[in-house]
Amino acid sequence: MKIIRTEPGAQGTGGDGRGPVPMTVLRELSLSSAGAAALRVAARIGIADVLGESPATTAELARELKVDAHILERLLRTLKHYGIFTETEEGHTHTAASRLLREDHPASLKFWVLWVTEPWTWELWPHLEEAVRTGKGNFEQRYGTDFFTYLHREWPESTEVFNRSQTELSRLASDAVAERLDLSGVRTLADIGGGRGHTLSTLLEKNPELHGILVDLPAAVAQPDPRLRPGGSLAARAQVMAGDCLKEIPVEADVYLFKSILEWGDDKTVTALRNAARAGRPDSRIVVITNLVDDSPEIRYATGIDLLFLLNTDGKRHTRGGVTALVERAGLQVDAVGPINSHLHAIEASLPA
Repeated sequence: MKIIRTEPGAQGTGGDGRGPVPMTVLRELSLSSAGAAALRVAARIGIADVLGESPATTAELARELKVDAHILERLLRTLKHYGIFTETEEGHTHTAASRLLREDHPASLKFWVLWVTEPWTWELWPHLEEAVRTGKGNFEQRYGTDFFTYLHREWPESTEVFNRSQTELSRLASDAVAERLDLSGVRTLADIGGGRGHTLSTLLEKNPELHGILVDLPAAVAQPDPRLRPGGSLAARAQVMAGDCLKEIPVEADVYLFKSILEWGDDKTVTALRNAARAGRPDSRIVVITNLVDDSPEIRYATGIDLLFLLNTDGKRHTRGGVTALVERAGLQVDAVGPINSHLHAIEASLPA
């Protein structure tokens, strides 16, 4: 006699078996940190880097990585259900997603994955409730200084991860930015907060008459893109300058580019834009390139990073209306808003006549 029922719907699907199971949604979301932790470990120990084109068994991977084979099997089992790696009879193989964890992949996101799972992120997430109640991330009140100063002082290795992650993101978007921005007739462009200068280098290569100035914090510009360094292919048309756009932008230019950096609190964003207006001439242009959360095709990514920005810099991912309002609050005139690619939009502004 059977005493176990196996009818469809027994697991609380509502009886029709269609759509997400509410209980499953809650249980999986509440344990989503396990997926993030597993992904971080995979990037840290380099599973994707050692897994080639041929399948590899867990034992083979464990020997190569010098890790425990039994725990590695459990880790890979978790990742497999997120579409990271898969398994055949011959062993573990890559998926399209796991290939992006390879450091040598042209669209690698390895360091971006590490950046958003750095130890400080796990320290900050428990403060989200306080932020919801108070309306602020309160990082400076909690740690006594701003996020990036604290990062350089207390987590210097994380600073390097940040710089490499920004280079990855720039590599993915720079060609689209260079294609969409019409810089004909522009003599000088200042890339504000441009990191190591990958985007600026791409713009200079696309526009042979353009002169570029890279402006960012000292740690960011300490090792700029090789093309911008003395003796580099673009050095004759490039200048690398340490500076803090929240204090002063120490260069005059035809165009000031803010790509994916104006995601702090509103007051800081307005300050940076006003500093660009002060540094420029009456005919200078200001271009803000950002991911608009209300136009993002990856809404879970956009809303997730929005909450992380809240906790580390009291920042945010902007909506279209929100960012244009901040540009106008800075005393600028919004002239155009248009897509760069499927993820990024450009807001072009000028000083009112």
